[in-house]
Amino acid sequence: MVECQRSIRNIEDIRRYITETLSNIELLRPESSHLTLRLLTRNSQPCGVYFCLHGPRAIRLTAIWETDANTILFYGSRGERVQKTRLLEAPELEVQAIATWSPAA
Repeated sequence: MVECQRSIRNIEDIRRYITETLSNIELLRPESSHLTLRLLTRNSQPCGVYFCLHGPRAIRLTAIWETDANTILFYGSRGERVQKTRLLEAPELEVQAIATWSPAA
């Protein structure tokens, strides 16, 4: 498993980084896939974001941004963890931006 560190300033940079990283795992073109996301909660409080990259041939790659641990965990198409990125300066979790985001945005 690859471990790295990264400084990311906003939620759009996180989306871009996750899309690029997941695409590289299976050698996909980012433009041939679309990303969906879902807010994760614990005790009714936001605690992270679940990202799913839907690729050709029904490939699904996922990532979880754990805001409490300040990390992004990446999973391959078979569900195995393939990368962990520790965020040096994590952006604030923007619940409204996540709730209104769509792949076309």
